[in-house]
Amino acid sequence: MGIKLKALTKSPWVFHLSTGSCNNCDIEILDLLTPRFDLERFGILLVGSIRHADVLLVTGVVTRKVAPRLKRLYEQAPKPCLVVAIGSCALGQGIFKGSYNAPQPVDRYIPVDAYIPGCPPKPEAMIMGIVKLLNKLKGK
Repeated sequence: MGIKLKALTKSPWVFHLSTGSCNNCDIEILDLLTPRFDLERFGILLVGSIRHADVLLVTGVVTRKVAPRLKRLYEQAPKPCLVVAIGSCALGQGIFKGSYNAPQPVDRYIPVDAYIPGCPPKPEAMIMGIVKLLNKLKGK
């Protein structure tokens, strides 16, 4: 296991990108940072720049206007960068399926490593998804 992957399993830094969601998923992600759920106990830290991130959290439906920005952000992230799609809109477009302005889900634009379904997903489900992703990286 490379040094970068070993560090990634110990203390992943995440960058949150809302591609146009209703904010329910965003509120649940912020709820993870409160003392009730304390996501930092896993060493996970929310960062303000994709250039410092190990994990990209994507919420919301990908619109035509956001798609190029999503690709550019993924290209700017240091590799390996894990991508986690959170919520029904990011996974399969949710209520926007078939919309003229939201042609594809997130995994059609960038590779996704973990999917966390729900509208909005509960904080416990997000923690479980991220921990499973970290265990997958460790080879368990």
